[in-house]
Amino acid sequence: MTAPTAVLIGPPAAGKSRIGKRVARILGVPFTDTDSQIVAAHGKIADIFAEHGEPHFRALEREAVRAALAGPGVVSLGGGAVLDLDTQADLRKLPVVLLTASADAVRKRIRGGKRPLLASGGIDAWERLVAERTPIYEALATRVWDTSSRPVDQLAAEIADWLASRAGSDGSGRGASE
Repeated sequence: MTAPTAVLIGPPAAGKSRIGKRVARILGVPFTDTDSQIVAAHGKIADIFAEHGEPHFRALEREAVRAALAGPGVVSLGGGAVLDLDTQADLRKLPVVLLTASADAVRKRIRGGKRPLLASGGIDAWERLVAERTPIYEALATRVWDTSSRPVDQLAAEIADWLASRAGSDGSGRGASE
């Protein structure tokens, strides 16, 4: 089993997929987005929620996370994947990048209704989710980047540089002192 180079976590619309793809490209490693894996195998996430409920989605998500963490590269997790205790345990062994964003920045990003937990509540629902999940995100994070206003390419370059500098320290990407 090859451990991922890094795992990106954070709230919905923080930029995990966009930035993760760029980080992987810079590092020359594969990129896996667990939400995309779920959609490819089971259909739209909103439809899964509507037809089968959140517990069913979370079970599919856990399986996608488990599979993604078994391989190399950069992995982007859905915003709620960190709620699973097994996922939390898995992430404690890996370099975890927490991406954050302000409510103002996210307001523009969540239009369109493809995020089922935010569809009815908009930015207020997002703020509640962030408040509930922040302690978990912070406990799992090795490093944090705010994506509110900085260019995606700049953020990706910084994250890639950080990961490259960590890779040689002890082989885990976390660094000898972390």
